[in-house]
Amino acid sequence: MFCFFLQVELVLLVALSCVIPIYGGVCDQRPKMREHIMRITEFGAVGDGKTLNTLAFQNAVFSLKSYADKGGAQLFVPPGRWLTGSFNLTSHITLFLDKDAVILASQDPSHWQVVDPLPSYGQGVDLPGKRYMSLINGDTLHDVIITGDNGTIDGQGLVWWDRFNTNSLEYSRPHLIEFVSSENVFVSNLTFLNAPAYTIHSVYSNNVYIHNVTANTSPESPYTIGIVPDSSVNMCIQDSTIKMGYDAISLKSGWDQYGISYARATANVEIRNVHLGGASGSSISFGSEMSGGISDVEVKDVHIHNSLTGIAFRTTKGRGGYIKEIDISNVHMVNVGTAFIANGSFGTHPDSGFDENAFPLVSHIRLHDMVGENISIAGGFFGTKESPFTSIILSNISLSIKNSDSPVDSWQCSYVDGSSESVVPEPCPELKSFDSDYGRAESL
Repeated sequence: MFCFFLQVELVLLVALSCVIPIYGGVCDQRPKMREHIMRITEFGAVGDGKTLNTLAFQNAVFSLKSYADKGGAQLFVPPGRWLTGSFNLTSHITLFLDKDAVILASQDPSHWQVVDPLPSYGQGVDLPGKRYMSLINGDTLHDVIITGDNGTIDGQGLVWWDRFNTNSLEYSRPHLIEFVSSENVFVSNLTFLNAPAYTIHSVYSNNVYIHNVTANTSPESPYTIGIVPDSSVNMCIQDSTIKMGYDAISLKSGWDQYGISYARATANVEIRNVHLGGASGSSISFGSEMSGGISDVEVKDVHIHNSLTGIAFRTTKGRGGYIKEIDISNVHMVNVGTAFIANGSFGTHPDSGFDENAFPLVSHIRLHDMVGENISIAGGFFGTKESPFTSIILSNISLSIKNSDSPVDSWQCSYVDGSSESVVPEPCPELKSFDSDYGRAESL
């Protein structure tokens, strides 16, 4: 009899796992402590905001390598303003910024290393060719911690934004922090300001945990993005406030034929308890560079304010890839232009080598338990004839629309199917049915 019940329970578990994504406790990770501590001043650094300390940071990291077999070491940055160009980290290191410690990014492009484009992109995002390395860079590392007592990393991005707007960049803009092909990375208890492009970029990485960070740029800053999980797996973003010029959090996985060939998905991502704003973009976006695929993402407990778009799904023909198995819930939006947008004809191509027949898949998207105040447009879902969006599920959503007596429809849809329940205002007919397989599964 025990074996019979065990078999029944196993069958039920398998059945439920087909309906409910299982994310594996990504946000339950905790960083380790380091016994060995060295101060950046031991390497000749001067925190006056004027002295260039790039060599001091490079020498400090090189010195801390010797502690790798002893559990690693901490590089302590005391109060002061520490000007630096780009530098690399090493494995088994903690970079700790004390209260009132500020790492200042140099505004001189010659202080930033130039590196090759990422293989899943084929070229820089801003320009063809190479790109500036991030201010703080990690390549093929493991066991890395960047934390502090609410210290600050300031990218001083204004000069980069001006170069972008005036088409005077020599290479694509740098990010503040980038981890490439790394694992077991923790970023916490810090404030990030004025990123030239992205604030934190995790690419081809595994087990990345971001907790209690604040990231801000000017609302006018062009195409600045907060946190970018990019062809990375097992990521957590929680208890953070991110307000950017374009997108607050944007999930990506490569660009057209380069991303398809590299074939590295973004998957198993948890985002929870975050306050977000994207002035000219979206608070949470998927794509449009998603050619390696994006799946198994859970987003919950989100506050969205003062954004052009609340939640966006972006792609276009030539991307290939997929956006699927996405669950977003318990969202509160205030002062948002369009609450939801899914656009199958969004974005540009890196070059003419993309495959026009590489159509993306957008399917099994669940949006539920949301409230919006002062919303201009409820949503738009625009698939394509060649690749319609399928299994879009909306439930328990109430949006207060500005000028609700306006003749403009609050919802617009084409080439999409799904289902909805308890949604105000009433969605378009394509999202009213319960004919989708995912919708039926959810109702079981």
